[in-house]
Amino acid sequence: MTRSSHEFVERLLSRADIQVGGTRPWDIQVHDNRLFARVLGQGSIGLGEAYMDGWWDAPRVDQFIEHLLRARLDVEIKGDWRSILFVLSQIVFNPQTRAKSAEVARVHYDLGNDLYRDMLDPRMVYSCGYWQHAKTLADAQVAKLDLVCRKLDLKPGQQVLDIGCGWGGFAKYAAETYGVQVTGITVSVEQAALAKQMCEGLPVNILIQDYREIKGLYDHIVSIGMFEHVGYKNYRTYMQVTHDHLKDGGYSLLHTIGTNVSTVTTDPWMVKYIFPNSMLPSMAQIARAQEGLFFMEDVHNFGPDYEPTLLAWSKNVESAWSDLSTHYDDRFYRMWQYYLLASAATFRIRDNHVWQIVLAKEGTRPRYQAVR
Repeated sequence: MTRSSHEFVERLLSRADIQVGGTRPWDIQVHDNRLFARVLGQGSIGLGEAYMDGWWDAPRVDQFIEHLLRARLDVEIKGDWRSILFVLSQIVFNPQTRAKSAEVARVHYDLGNDLYRDMLDPRMVYSCGYWQHAKTLADAQVAKLDLVCRKLDLKPGQQVLDIGCGWGGFAKYAAETYGVQVTGITVSVEQAALAKQMCEGLPVNILIQDYREIKGLYDHIVSIGMFEHVGYKNYRTYMQVTHDHLKDGGYSLLHTIGTNVSTVTTDPWMVKYIFPNSMLPSMAQIARAQEGLFFMEDVHNFGPDYEPTLLAWSKNVESAWSDLSTHYDDRFYRMWQYYLLASAATFRIRDNHVWQIVLAKEGTRPRYQAVR
């Protein structure tokens, strides 16, 4: 069985121009021959876990994954019955209920502020940078934050709600630069604690709160990198909540990763190890969710900018690992790098995108000026 698995996987990899034991950056080096049966039996979870366990390596993991995805080998190897049960559970149940919304915080965002301080830019912005004119990660993140502010046409004294505020990067920038008052909400205890420190002395209020618990009215609402945790069963709920808490004439800016095809499931490895209960929307799903509530004024796709963002985060983690290794083990390091590098590959081949969508509530000025 092991020999036949080996031969079958090698034939599949050859279709993706990947050689076992080859010398190119995307060729795979196998350290444990059980890898082949594991991948055939478990699909993406088997491949990711085998990398975490040190069963295989590649000089450029992002290029290895890129070749796999371009050849669509992920479609051919679906895994065992556990993978099928996972897909069915995503369809039958609602894994993004209020009770479950904090699970991603415990597993991911509360891992430790030390990790994110070392990985991210000085403002600790955990979403795609805007690299149009930027040369560094820090510049790309400032450019993205300013792009959001200009798209919302922020004015001094306005009340802005930041759904999924992270460590307060947008709230701090918008308050300092545009003179607005920001309420930021997050389900992460660690994020909220540091966000309060970072925004100290500014008109910023940070709350630990689910988006379905929002109160009050706001001139504008922004969400940067949070919609990926909403789930397709709740897309309409999210749009209704933002509509109900947005003043007439206000803008809601949605910044989210998206996919080409509407789905109701997520990669099992990513859900198990990185983002529990996550799900990437398609443009069709977003459009259906906002129908009858908003005008879709502007759609901006800069998904290719996520590749350099993710590669910069990977390099930062690698550079800081000697310090981080006192808190995290080698298996965690391999897991985290696999997450960042595999994600970079999905944006490189345009399977994933980054959309900034400006939604306008009835009463907005008649002509919206698109900002780039």
